[in-house]
Amino acid sequence: MTAPDDELLSVPGLFVTGTDTDIGKTYVTSMIVRRLIRDGIRVGVYKPVCSGACRDSDGNPRWSDVERLSAAVGDLYPLDRVCPQRFLQPLAPPVAARLEGRNVDFELLRSAAGWWNDKVETLVVEGVGGLLCPLTDHKTVADLAADLKLPLLIVGGTNIGTINHTLLTIEVATRRGLDVAGIVLSQQAPSDDEELIESSLREIERRTDVAVLGFVPAGGDTVVLNGAVRPVDWQALTRGT
Repeated sequence: MTAPDDELLSVPGLFVTGTDTDIGKTYVTSMIVRRLIRDGIRVGVYKPVCSGACRDSDGNPRWSDVERLSAAVGDLYPLDRVCPQRFLQPLAPPVAARLEGRNVDFELLRSAAGWWNDKVETLVVEGVGGLLCPLTDHKTVADLAADLKLPLLIVGGTNIGTINHTLLTIEVATRRGLDVAGIVLSQQAPSDDEELIESSLREIERRTDVAVLGFVPAGGDTVVLNGAVRPVDWQALTRGT
């Protein structure tokens, strides 16, 4: 896919970032997209870059995260628009790109977001890895988030260390002037102790001014806080409110 002449993003949305890789960003992003669709919102989903493919029975590469995101919006849009750059190896994008003799096109990642402007009311963007994950030799996910000017939703895991990782992510976002709309934890397995998850949320809330929304149970499609389902107005969060 070549760089389009699209303007930068002008519709509201959310930029979903993580405290690490493989902590549930795609699951949470897909959940939010489906919720917005049920609320009657025309929503798009955009993952600027993805690295790490599997092979189907015919040997063709497939990117499961991109396919899940596409399915969340009913497979209405070309995969090249959902994710304009995809690489084979499960490595940081510039490393995966170099192994293929390619480069990450940062301008493409920025401009391709603008394609959605006249097609949707809201765009949910999912980053790769965490905020300081490299995108090019000089740019990180945080730089792209700053350019797209969307409020951040931080997704953390329920592993040991999530308090530290979440607070570090908030500190990076704050230092770079990024607006953090909220924090959710994504339960990694149904067996994870929900009281321990809640205690992590309370500790994060005690140490930051960012809204702690709750956690998403493994396999669930709601946000839970203090043992009860917490309704979240995702559309309001896309407007930074």
